[in-house]
Amino acid sequence: MASHLLKSGFRVKGFDISENALRSFADSGGTAYPDATEAASQTDVLMLMVVNIDQAHQALFERGALANSTRASVVVLMSTCPPGEVEQLAEAVTARGHRFLDAPVSGGVAGARDASLSIMVAGDRQTYEMSRDLFDVLGSKIYYLGERPGQASVAKAVNQLLCGVHLAAAAEALSLAERAGLDTSTVLEIVSGSAAASWMLNDRGQRMLLEDPEVTSAVDIFVKDLGIVLAAGSSARAALPLASVAHQFFLAASGQGSGSADDSQVIRAYRGMTAGQKEVKK
Repeated sequence: MASHLLKSGFRVKGFDISENALRSFADSGGTAYPDATEAASQTDVLMLMVVNIDQAHQALFERGALANSTRASVVVLMSTCPPGEVEQLAEAVTARGHRFLDAPVSGGVAGARDASLSIMVAGDRQTYEMSRDLFDVLGSKIYYLGERPGQASVAKAVNQLLCGVHLAAAAEALSLAERAGLDTSTVLEIVSGSAAASWMLNDRGQRMLLEDPEVTSAVDIFVKDLGIVLAAGSSARAALPLASVAHQFFLAASGQGSGSADDSQVIRAYRGMTAGQKEVKK
């Protein structure tokens, strides 16, 4: 994402806890810094792509990035976080005289690499319009959800609910085919071209059949995201039984030691439920 901004002519300073990411950023022409505070020095926009709301608090307040940025700078939180906690973070930022945009994304690593992310934004309309050029560089679909931070995070939770349920359902279907002794590649081809198909099945299905596929998004990310979905449902007094069941399967896969594996490996939770010798019918 940072490299796309650089290519579009923006002056970008950056920090990441990953040394490899910092080197890659520097190789792309960006100015890398050893900590978030230095990176934020005299910057007008602070874009955060972090794992969770705790990391956002650490970067902005504990490390002092917000205080080190320019007066009335814009904080753009692009991570998937609980809507209520995003609202609280926005209040803390604006109380210090800065502006805030709630801007989670969908599209994963591939979307970031191809600048084809879907970006959901909520916050002050004028601040959104001022920042639109940044979003246009990073994504192909930009949606404005409203003036209140947290609204975009609710939209992202709805998206992740469907992603998680579709992914768990695809894993359940392919594990059934596998357990029944069918050629899973053939079954995957059948369902991928039928009314049973979904984007998640088509994208993750083939990786479910691999022993150790490349990680594009980890099992533990869905443990986190579906937890956020359930929290949003609780806040809205909305029953989410399918999301709850899907969450349990991601938790099971993580508990089995697959938390850092590609999220397609939620199928291991199903395999674990039916492990052992199959009954031979006479």
